[in-house]
Amino acid sequence: MAENSQTRLFEIASRIKEMREIMGWTEKEMAKRVELSESEYLSYESAERDLPFTFIHKCALAFDIDLTDLLEGNNEARLTSYTVTRKGKGQKTAKEQGIDISNLAPKFRDKIAEPYWVKYEYSPAQQNQPIHLTKHSGQEFDLIISGSLKVQVGSHIEILREGDSIYYNSSTPHGMIAVDGEDCTFVAVVLPGEDTKEENVRNNIIQAGKSEKLICEKFCDTVEDEYGRLKSIKFKNAETFNFGFDIVDEIANKYPDKLAMLHVDKHHVEREFTFKDIKHSSNQTANYFKSLGIKKGDKVMLVLKRHYQFWFCMVALHKLGAVAIPATNQLKDHDFEYRFNAAGVSAIVCTADGDTADIAQRAAERCPSVKTKILVGGTKDGWRDFNNEYCLFSSKFERTPDSSCGNDTALMFFTSGTTGNPKMAAHKHTYALGHFVTAKYWHCCQRDGLHLTISDTGWGKSLWGKLYGQWLCEGAVFVYDFDRFDANDILPMFAKYNITTFCAPPTMLRMMIKENLSKFDLSSIKHMTTAGEALNPEVAKQFKEATGLEIMEGFGQTETTLTIANLFGDTPKLGSMGKASPQYDVDIVDPEGKSLPAGEVGEIVIRTDKDVPCGLFKEYYLDREKTDDCWYDGLYHTGDTAWRDEDGYFYYVSRIDDVIKSSGYRIGPFEIESVLMELPYILECGVSGAPDEVRGQVVKASIVLTKGTVPSDELKKEIQSYVKSHTAPYKYPRIIEFKDELPKTISGKIQRNKL
Repeated sequence: MAENSQTRLFEIASRIKEMREIMGWTEKEMAKRVELSESEYLSYESAERDLPFTFIHKCALAFDIDLTDLLEGNNEARLTSYTVTRKGKGQKTAKEQGIDISNLAPKFRDKIAEPYWVKYEYSPAQQNQPIHLTKHSGQEFDLIISGSLKVQVGSHIEILREGDSIYYNSSTPHGMIAVDGEDCTFVAVVLPGEDTKEENVRNNIIQAGKSEKLICEKFCDTVEDEYGRLKSIKFKNAETFNFGFDIVDEIANKYPDKLAMLHVDKHHVEREFTFKDIKHSSNQTANYFKSLGIKKGDKVMLVLKRHYQFWFCMVALHKLGAVAIPATNQLKDHDFEYRFNAAGVSAIVCTADGDTADIAQRAAERCPSVKTKILVGGTKDGWRDFNNEYCLFSSKFERTPDSSCGNDTALMFFTSGTTGNPKMAAHKHTYALGHFVTAKYWHCCQRDGLHLTISDTGWGKSLWGKLYGQWLCEGAVFVYDFDRFDANDILPMFAKYNITTFCAPPTMLRMMIKENLSKFDLSSIKHMTTAGEALNPEVAKQFKEATGLEIMEGFGQTETTLTIANLFGDTPKLGSMGKASPQYDVDIVDPEGKSLPAGEVGEIVIRTDKDVPCGLFKEYYLDREKTDDCWYDGLYHTGDTAWRDEDGYFYYVSRIDDVIKSSGYRIGPFEIESVLMELPYILECGVSGAPDEVRGQVVKASIVLTKGTVPSDELKKEIQSYVKSHTAPYKYPRIIEFKDELPKTISGKIQRNKL
């Protein structure tokens, strides 16, 4: 430390000691007044450590003197006509991590305003944190000198750049951070209220530049590098965690008017729901369900498309302790019957749209476990009327000592496997916590943002992107309850509603790039992600060319949360799913379970020998055999194959049972599909193995052409030549079949075994 700085440090410390002695306080008493241990206080008073502004400020408050008295030794505010402060000569009144404040008129007496020269350092970590809000009586004017400042006043967000200014009532909660990758310098002129001391105003400027902690941080500890990239995450207090009580209700208590969901129905009727609305409506729903005999442990199927009532029901079932089973409205009689019997479903909450309720009712008549049928959005004989009945119940629902939480089963998904009956993946209450990484570090959801994930509520992806993680980040979700995807209907909504983060499956992206995306304003999107199936590199390339957006791919399963991904701060590699999430210990292994080196294809597994990660499923419900088939010897086997490069990036190959074995070669269909998708006249395709007496199997490509493209033998030869020249020749499709559509699971995944 420079000599003059060291001298000034001793002088300030000496004044603090002198004032303490004048007040007649011991070191222990003084330490208590400034909220420090006695040893910490003595290290400051003896000038062994630098004196932070907060410490000096607390001392001034304790002594009931002006901060300047401690900083300068006396109050030098004597001038009454004018005062000039030369560049860089303001009185340094605060210097904390990332914040530098100087008073520009320290010598002027009886000021009606306090002018400050303020510098906020840019922090990558703050970009994904809620802005800390503070308030004080009076008004404030801020003028940007350099850089960019993100300012929040109440619920309003503004980005200010050089030359911009803002004037606001500082009794409104407000805060700000530097953005756009550089420090921000600005002049703050504060007109304090009559009862506000100057040092209190200055402290509020400091507090306004800090990040507010998320409520969910009670349950998770993260370590980030200096750029805000996630290095590690650990979960705590998870044994008592209940998403309804601990997240929804706590946000509602702290920020009752914070937007939770912007919902647009199929008729384009808009509804806004605050966290207070969700708390009260979920409590009413829980009381309603309880009155119908639904209790802790009961299995309740939700077939609600994208109706806003789905969110009421999910949170209510978590509070009640019943097990939620989301399902799609595309199920047929035998699908419902299988699910009702396999899970022992006792109640169904179903959409009134279409004939879904009729189909479910026919199946329920053959399933004695189904006792209660509840209809949403209509009336029907034998069904309860949700819309008109739930609202008659109390909006209070109290947590009890035996409320479901932690490792109790909260949720079950029927997997969308391409072969055999779907399995029931059971998840604990802690599954919701496992999506913190999904939303914060992959979707990059922010408290003031609006996130859209395109997914029906019947699929696991909806809970990845429409509920848990986004609300853990205290952000809002955008929901459009459409029946069929129409780019001309959906894409204008990004600009209209200022949707800031977006996630869609590759199938949807393939449809989008066939549209003229230049017609649509997608500039509100700050971050874009995809998952659900592997992303063809050509789709990512074309989407970036059309929109400028880099699609950040991720990988996970119904049995997991986000497992591999291009997280915040990572540099994506074309064709890669990204790196392993710090939440999971991911490896690539051979059939004997031995770890494989970089570049070799093997099965993706999650190691559980040391710890079972938060977010991994509990079991396949009532099926120990299938659970043991995929989870043994300290490894959860995903059944997906990939290879890993020297930098730790994973590249998807295929499902294990989709690998084509031809003339001794092991060929993954995804690589060939990716090459085929580079051709502009191919809308979608599926590659499979066809039996061959000589080679064992040969590569077969089933192709759907774009509208107006005429299939022909010449086109087949052109496609075969293209694949030969763009990948290893032995991988080219010897058989090409043009189809109007490809066989798919209910969730939209191509069924290669039926090609």
